[in-house]
Amino acid sequence: MRIMRSLVLCFILASVAHAADSSVLRAHAFTLYGDPKYGPDFTHFDYVNPDAPKGGEIRLAAIGTYDNLNPFTLKGVAAYGSLMLYNRLCTKSKDEPFTEYGQLAAQMQMPEDRSWIVFELHPEARWHDGVPVTAADVIFSFKILTTKGIPFFRTFYADVDTVFALDERQVRFEFKEGTNREMPLIIGQLRVLPKHYWEGREFAATTLEPPLGSGPYKIAEFEPGRSITYERVDDYWARDLPVHKGRHNFDRIRYEYYRDQTVAIEAFKTGEYDYRLLSDSKEWATDYEDFAPITEGRMIKVQIPHQLIRGMSGFAFNTRRDKFKDPKVRQALAYAYDFEWTNKNLFYGLLTRSNSYWGNSDLGSSGLPTGQELEILEAYRGRIPDEVFTTVYAPPATNGSGQLRQNLRTAKKLLTKAGWTVVDGKLTHAGTGEVMRFEFLLGSSSYERVLSPLVQNLERLGIEATIRTVDAAQYQNRVQDFDFDIIVASWRQTLSPGNEQRNFWSSAAAQSAGSRNYVGIADPVIDELIERQIAAPDRPTQVAITHALDRILLWNHYVIPDSHSRSYRLAYWNKFGRMPKPAPNGLGFPDTWWWDAEKAARLGAE
Repeated sequence: MRIMRSLVLCFILASVAHAADSSVLRAHAFTLYGDPKYGPDFTHFDYVNPDAPKGGEIRLAAIGTYDNLNPFTLKGVAAYGSLMLYNRLCTKSKDEPFTEYGQLAAQMQMPEDRSWIVFELHPEARWHDGVPVTAADVIFSFKILTTKGIPFFRTFYADVDTVFALDERQVRFEFKEGTNREMPLIIGQLRVLPKHYWEGREFAATTLEPPLGSGPYKIAEFEPGRSITYERVDDYWARDLPVHKGRHNFDRIRYEYYRDQTVAIEAFKTGEYDYRLLSDSKEWATDYEDFAPITEGRMIKVQIPHQLIRGMSGFAFNTRRDKFKDPKVRQALAYAYDFEWTNKNLFYGLLTRSNSYWGNSDLGSSGLPTGQELEILEAYRGRIPDEVFTTVYAPPATNGSGQLRQNLRTAKKLLTKAGWTVVDGKLTHAGTGEVMRFEFLLGSSSYERVLSPLVQNLERLGIEATIRTVDAAQYQNRVQDFDFDIIVASWRQTLSPGNEQRNFWSSAAAQSAGSRNYVGIADPVIDELIERQIAAPDRPTQVAITHALDRILLWNHYVIPDSHSRSYRLAYWNKFGRMPKPAPNGLGFPDTWWWDAEKAARLGAE
């Protein structure tokens, strides 16, 4: 015990010395490269209305069910909106690539080499029961999330070496040796949980007891699997902070649960809930034609262009299955997907084909590699696909007529090279005698119409493909356990890729249940590039490494690329106010919208 006290004292004395060191920066915000957009005296973010009125209720829809109010564990299905109960140490702005401003933290201290960071908590920070938020809560949160939380936290925070309290309101994180410039920002994203609430409770179990938080909302009422309502905390300790001005404007946010999208659409039209994102092109193009509430102005239907980076979206192979281990097989199956026909006939030409894991940004690869990117790739020549150096990647294309005979011929040649031939009408492996059959697993029926033509094309290759749609809980469990052949998957990217890439593509994540390495990638080259991406000393190097990683992922054919939209398409009942132009990095719904009492009154009167 005496030795432990001596060690803690040494840590504290060292920290005091660091704080006095002129090379240590003490600031309200940190960014990865350059300087924060908003200075220490800023009053609010540019993309909010600081005078937005507080009040009203917004009703939203959720599909499926829920049986858990703790969103940090693998067990059960968490309720929509349950993260609103919690604050982070810092919060990201939506009009910068990667800058974090203090939320629970009033100030941060960090040395030039970014080897550690100290968060100084706001003295006013309180849990909803009035107990102060302390450094002990921060330490507890880090430890419980990385030991009993979803596996994502273990990879995301893997470079944290030590965490300890300097006093009741200061907590210091020290990082492992190496260069990980973004770790101070990554740890700033930590959501803080109340130690005094969770001690004595089983964190990893499902719960329907409303947890204690410190955020802008708390749970007001709920019916398990049917609805949940959150109410704004009137005495929210952070309501006047610059990072919160103009946000969290609704008194109540209610989620109604529906069995499937068809039921939810009809419920929206009858006014059971208020807002709908029309991501389905058919719904956008046809479901509201001559719809009286829109023509009369009682409902708004709008398309808003955005500047969001578009991650890859498509049909992801589970390469843990032997049948999908050969890249030639994966490449061949992509030739059976007629995107051009699908986009024309099912999506009304509204979508753009995905051809990068960082599309719609400067991080996406294009042309052939040159300069620094080529130098990076040359170090891996012979260990990565040769096409990386010789051919510009593009997914298989057609003329949109529905006749893809040439594509299927190409697919057949690739399958033959991989040892698969048609025997008695069935694609069979020459060595093992295995018949090629697999299942597309869906959690919603909305994609069945997209996959049905693909299944028919696969049948022409002798492949037995089926579509299976299961309920939300079963789908989540099967995906978490990697118990699937192919799923519809997407990877949301940011303008500053880093630690999260471990969870997407690393060998460690491939065997970690609940990770987003759905594909099962276990490639030392990709592992190394992820670490180089994390350690990038400047923006040009970060971009070059990301281009290289993008090409390698593309030419390994882990996914049959599908599509994305370059605009928000939405409809909502006309009783809300919103900023005319959203932030570059997000729509800000419902976070920055507000209740318009006059519009609501007119709508009610009609």
